[in-house]
Amino acid sequence: MMHPVAAAVPDAAAIARETAALLLRIGAVQFNAETPFTLASGLPSPTYIDCRRVISFPAVRSRLMDFMTVTVQRAAGADAFDNVAGGETAGIPFAAMVAERMDLPMTYIRKKPKGYGRNARIEGVMAPGQRVLLVEDLTTDGGSKLSFADAIRETEASCAHAAVLFSYGIFPETTQHLADHGLTLHALCTWADVLEAARADGSFDKATLAEVAAFLAAPRAWQDARRAR
Repeated sequence: MMHPVAAAVPDAAAIARETAALLLRIGAVQFNAETPFTLASGLPSPTYIDCRRVISFPAVRSRLMDFMTVTVQRAAGADAFDNVAGGETAGIPFAAMVAERMDLPMTYIRKKPKGYGRNARIEGVMAPGQRVLLVEDLTTDGGSKLSFADAIRETEASCAHAAVLFSYGIFPETTQHLADHGLTLHALCTWADVLEAARADGSFDKATLAEVAAFLAAPRAWQDARRAR
């Protein structure tokens, strides 16, 4: 069944603009060109986003979970799923909220087996043949999505769709990498949307935004130049 607020949810472009503005409003976005952040890969970046902050802002999280639910249902179909699975750990609360909206069972996936008891990666009940929506907070290159999808498929359930609040959107190989693994990615917004929103509301100075734009246009070159210093 389509989420009942579907008619009130705007189109994809408006969702991207509003999501970016909301992430800025709650302080989930940070830019620092002078002292770059270090990504999990060890590479430098002038951008950082913490989507986990969303859970602490009731009105924002409700709006964004409505967006995620409707975005996925519009793309995949109102009855495309039988189970909603959250990736450990950031995806777990978002999966719970989406599952509630879709009136579906919810499960979660460990990054690795817990090492005792059933030694399981899947927590909750996931049955063979179920069509599972994977939910996480964000994606960079999509690597964790592949591992979580594999864990779902090992139960003989299927996983063809992954939903996130935010996708970096600057690594062109990500979408193809996921597609090659049988996954379609649904993201509410990207860095390009956030940069546009930041320019509109004056959150950061022009020099910082120019450096961020340079990074987003050619992230590998920007990182290589920083490492060479």
